[in-house]
Amino acid sequence: MPHSKPAPGRRLPLHWKMLIGFIAGLVAGLAAWLTSADAAWVDAVTRYVTTPLSTIFLHLIFMLIVPLLFSALVTGIADMGGIRALGRVGWRALAYTVVLSGVAVLIGLFMVNTLRPGAGVDPDLAGQLILENTERTRQIVDSVETTPSGIDMLMSIVPDNVVDAASSNASILALMFFAVMFGIGIVLSDQEKTAPLRRVIEGVFEVSMTLINLVIRLAPYAVFCFMFNLAAIFGFELLVRLGAYVLVVVAALALHMFVSYSIALRLSGYSPLAFFRSIQEAMLMAFSTASSNATLPTALRVAEEELLLPKRISRFVLTVGATANQNGTALFEGVTVIFLAQFFGVELTIMQQVMVVLMCILGGIGTAGVPSGSLPVVALICAMVGVNPIGIGLILGVNHFLDMCRTTLNVTGDLALAAMVSKGESPDAGPELPAAAPEVP
Repeated sequence: MPHSKPAPGRRLPLHWKMLIGFIAGLVAGLAAWLTSADAAWVDAVTRYVTTPLSTIFLHLIFMLIVPLLFSALVTGIADMGGIRALGRVGWRALAYTVVLSGVAVLIGLFMVNTLRPGAGVDPDLAGQLILENTERTRQIVDSVETTPSGIDMLMSIVPDNVVDAASSNASILALMFFAVMFGIGIVLSDQEKTAPLRRVIEGVFEVSMTLINLVIRLAPYAVFCFMFNLAAIFGFELLVRLGAYVLVVVAALALHMFVSYSIALRLSGYSPLAFFRSIQEAMLMAFSTASSNATLPTALRVAEEELLLPKRISRFVLTVGATANQNGTALFEGVTVIFLAQFFGVELTIMQQVMVVLMCILGGIGTAGVPSGSLPVVALICAMVGVNPIGIGLILGVNHFLDMCRTTLNVTGDLALAAMVSKGESPDAGPELPAAAPEVP
């Protein structure tokens, strides 16, 4: 696997600029928190400067996600060359996803059951945290009633209106289903007749990537804003108030990322060290934005330019993986459910913990790739195993930091999955499109 290519001339690579923005924002935010935690100017800066700028950056990315996701998935499927190749890649990706998600959840459950962070939470602190987050907790718990589960979740994947699906992050799986069906339709249709349509969709992908590459130039400034907000608002309390819980989640995420994925990559013939060196830009973007969907453009570029994966594989696996391959989310959900059970003194049986594992794997597949998209799933699982969902108020203060950590694992998992699925596949060798008709002079 190749190393990252040096930037031409003396231009500083984007990931270094992002790292500088990350460190500068963190230092500036911590300085503001230590010296002026409750000052009016800190509130004014976060409310009127850093939050609007970082929100505009995310909105610019999300604005382009629908055309990018649709065009990348359709062209990736169309370039497979046939249903058999699509089925082979799809089934391999699904198998890897289920196995690695299961490993992630088991690691999380082992650590949370062994270290039992929920048993040592100060009841007074817990009551204060729940009270502080009452409104947000109520919104999350209420959303469980509208969150589809079981057969309803399966049925919601098939959209009755693709426009509605495209307009909602919560319905991103439905949009992906339509894109997959559209791509299959192109594969099964007459190649000569669909060639103009394929060129149009390929053009949409190129335009989307061009615009996103322009937006990504703002990433270092957005990263500064993200980290300043995080540090200025929470400071060191972010890790201190629920230190044991945070440490268990972060340690489990790190263990899965650097051990499980290293083993899987090594078994697939890749150097883990070279892999992690090549994807550091995508990892930093994932950590900063806490959104798999917002990181998708960067992940696509890293897969094609740094990892040199076949475009048809990376486009298919990464676009699907941004929503369906979320190992970090599955792990976080499992740890959080058991943590809350420990706090409320609810002893879960082996069968209930097996149910938690299965629901976390499904939740990781169906969770929207947007910040805090997993919290309604956590509330749903809590209710299923007899744990009061109101306990989510305990972790809301540290959730954003943990969201950043688990999103980093999610994106790393998507890229690792694309690399593993690409092993043994030929380079881009999809069927050639018929030549365009010559222009009439």
